[in-house]
Amino acid sequence: MESDTVTNTSPISPQVVMSPCAACKILRRRCAEKCVLAPYFPPTEPAKFTIAHRVFGASNIIKFLQELPESQRADAVTSMVYEAGARIRDPVYGCAGAICQLQKQVNELQAQLAKAHAELVNMQLQQANLMALICMEKMVETPMQESPPQKSVDNFFISSPSSSSDYQNDLNFFEENITGLNSLWEPLLT
Repeated sequence: MESDTVTNTSPISPQVVMSPCAACKILRRRCAEKCVLAPYFPPTEPAKFTIAHRVFGASNIIKFLQELPESQRADAVTSMVYEAGARIRDPVYGCAGAICQLQKQVNELQAQLAKAHAELVNMQLQQANLMALICMEKMVETPMQESPPQKSVDNFFISSPSSSSDYQNDLNFFEENITGLNSLWEPLLT
């Protein structure tokens, strides 16, 4: 009888026990081999499906995923879970409320940036004004040091022909300085 008993030495393949995806586990159904939800709702993340299921419903999620090409399904699931979470937090506005709040922050930050830019321009203009005043003071001091001593008023009215030419030279010099000063103030006044 020993010859009749043949021992089968072929290795027995262990059965792989696959746990159902989070969606099938929550829906209490058997997870098919080609479950549409399995790649996107792993058994380790049941909250992800719970949130999406609460807002969209399982049949809508399945239908939506079946209509999309496989390359876009992962992004669609991420978007659905995000929208569902936003809708649970804010049932009225959902994602639109978050977007509106972020847009408001952007506008406030842009206003602060514009204000800071205006202050910077104002400080630059103040610096330019100070530089112009310093230059103007130096221009006024320099000609006074180089010019001959002042003539008295009596000598001015009782002048010889040579002193009248000095008067004309002084007058021309004064007009040139005034024109130069006016050109310095033009950018500051505009």
